This record gives sequence, C-alpha cells and structure tokens, in this order.
Amino acid sequence: MARRRFFQDITQPWIKASVQPAEITSVAMSTPTNQPDEPILDREVALTRVGGDAELLREIAVLFLENYEAWLGELRAAAGRGDAGGIQNTAHGLKGSVANFGAKSAYEAALTLETVGRNQNLELVPSSLAALESALAELRPELEAL
Repeated sequence: MARRRFFQDITQPWIKASVQPAEITSVAMSTPTNQPDEPILDREVALTRVGGDAELLREIAVLFLENYEAWLGELRAAAGRGDAGGIQNTAHGLKGSVANFGAKSAYEAALTLETVGRNQNLELVPSSLAALESALAELRPELEAL
C-alpha cells in the first residue's frame, strides 16, 4: 500500500501537467532560452549525476560531442521521411543525454520535439528542430570546456 501511495504521489503532478496538443504549438514555436542567471550547463547537476566524478563527466561529454551530430542527422532524416516515431525516439534519446548535463534549454527543446513526434504534428518539426539545434549549439562550448 505504501508503494502504491508513493507512486501516486510522484506521478500525479506529471499526469496533471500533461501537454495538450493545442499547447504544443505555442511551445514548439518558441526557442528555448536560458534566463540570464540560468547556466547553459549546470555543472552541479552534472557532477551529481556522475557521483562527483569530474573525469567521468568529461568522458560522458566527449562521447556526447562525438555523437550528437549523428543524432541530429537522424532527426533530419526522420523529418524528411515524415517519420514521427523516428523523431520521437531520437529526440527522447537526446533528451536523456542532455539531462545528464543539467542543460535545461536543450532538455526542453528535445522534450518539445519528442512531444511533436509523439503527437505526429509534423508541421511543427522544422521550428522544433531548429530550437533544438540552437540549444545544442549553445551547449557545445560548455561541454568542450569541461
């Protein structure tokens, strides 16, 4: 019973905050930007994710930098094919990767693109993909500096 209550407590906010298709348009049409006091890469979050191991964080950053262009290529190819499922899956993977770095703008852009794919709103893909590319371009030098 306690486990069930715990699950309800942590999932209820997500269920209430589910994105409706009409809301996707407004989210997808805006480019995520960090607030002036908000870091592009939250080093504290990133270090927490790797148990404080700065060397491991650098290794993960290098792996990400070596692969993210290929993931963007997969997204572009899926968009060209009109493959909403491919867009959703690839954006989901990118979202998880950038979450490791506490990169809020990149995370939000990937989430938007994932949602656009899930809801098959292919007309929103170009602007959503552009927002993700922009957020990743901002993140790249931060990762290179680790």
